[in-house]
Amino acid sequence: MSRKKKGIDAERDLIHKFWGTGKWCALRTAGSGSMHFPAPDILASNIVRKVAIECKVTKDDKKYFPKDEVKQLKNFSEYFGAEPWIAVKFFRTSWFFLNIEDLRETKKSYVINKRNAILKGLSLKEFIGEGFE
Repeated sequence: MSRKKKGIDAERDLIHKFWGTGKWCALRTAGSGSMHFPAPDILASNIVRKVAIECKVTKDDKKYFPKDEVKQLKNFSEYFGAEPWIAVKFFRTSWFFLNIEDLRETKKSYVINKRNAILKGLSLKEFIGEGFE
């Protein structure tokens, strides 16, 4: 299975989890990362919150995010009136939701390791709130 397909499957799985609460709606944004305009991987909302999420799945113990990708997430979220979030799933873990401030900045990118994601990130249940099974 290609890396792209794994990422798409992970995004779809996350969307099903949002819808499964009965309190959130969510969708994948077509062309995220492949067009001139900024677009997150997922947009999700409930009656109170609107979130823009950049999703990553990795087998490694750390995940890098290009600075431009993070900047685009911030810009889109500001224009759209949404909260910017990073969702990362490491090998054999659940999803972790992180604020951009939780990422460590390097010269060329931002990075989060598995240990810090566990310490700083919110679980899917914590992020979505009540109604998640």
